[in-house]
Amino acid sequence: MGTWAVGDIQGCFRTFERLLHRIEFNPPEDRLWIAGDLVNRGPLSLQVLRWMRDAGDCVRVVLGNHDVKLLAVAEGTWHAGKGDTLDDVLDAKDCDELLDWLRKRPFVHAEGDWLMVHAGLPPSWSAHEAVALADEASAALQGRDARKLFAALHDDPPLQWDESLTGWKRAAAIVTALTRMRTSTAEGVACEGFSGSPEDAPEGCIPWFDLPRRSHGSRVLFGHWASLGLMVREDVVGLDTGCVWGRSLTAYRLEDGRIEQEACADDVKRK
Repeated sequence: MGTWAVGDIQGCFRTFERLLHRIEFNPPEDRLWIAGDLVNRGPLSLQVLRWMRDAGDCVRVVLGNHDVKLLAVAEGTWHAGKGDTLDDVLDAKDCDELLDWLRKRPFVHAEGDWLMVHAGLPPSWSAHEAVALADEASAALQGRDARKLFAALHDDPPLQWDESLTGWKRAAAIVTALTRMRTSTAEGVACEGFSGSPEDAPEGCIPWFDLPRRSHGSRVLFGHWASLGLMVREDVVGLDTGCVWGRSLTAYRLEDGRIEQEACADDVKRK
């Protein structure tokens, strides 16, 4: 029995299937944790979503920024951009069912000493606060006025957490941190837009996991940072190894740290 955490799939379904074969994934004895970004930019987002929906309780998924984008585009609040590959989902007969399933996924999964998020955690959040705030954001996403959340995310989301934030700005700040953060200033202001390697970060922008943080007692699994690649430390495990850029998809077994990687088998961008 094993629990495998997998990085950003982003529609690379053929590679994902091969990775499952490589790790001899065998539910219900084995479990699978997915660190967000199931969809977009890869060719087979629809197949990925259908597999995840049908997998049942053996799979745990957190939402990533591309998953949120799919929901926002489906609501008509955002427009798909150049390079987005969401039409197969939006045109599917079971689109509404798939989006309903996706909307109900959390932004944080906590179990034992582990926390799984898509991107990062503000330094001022404890693990308990991260879960509670993620639940707030999920309630906003699943509510009747989710379009207001998408609008707040699109317009000008706060890049620094402040407990005094209220309403849609508060929800947008939570979602932005959990699904987009890579680097931050020492004061906790996210360096928006930077996606390069840590050594190329703008002055004063520090990888979120290298800042003194109140969540330090938990081991954090995350994705979102293809330029970082696989990173395994005692306190954090980064899993985005750039499959959608033609590199590989990675699985990490929580029980013993075993790592398996599958070279990209999908028709994707090359970087």
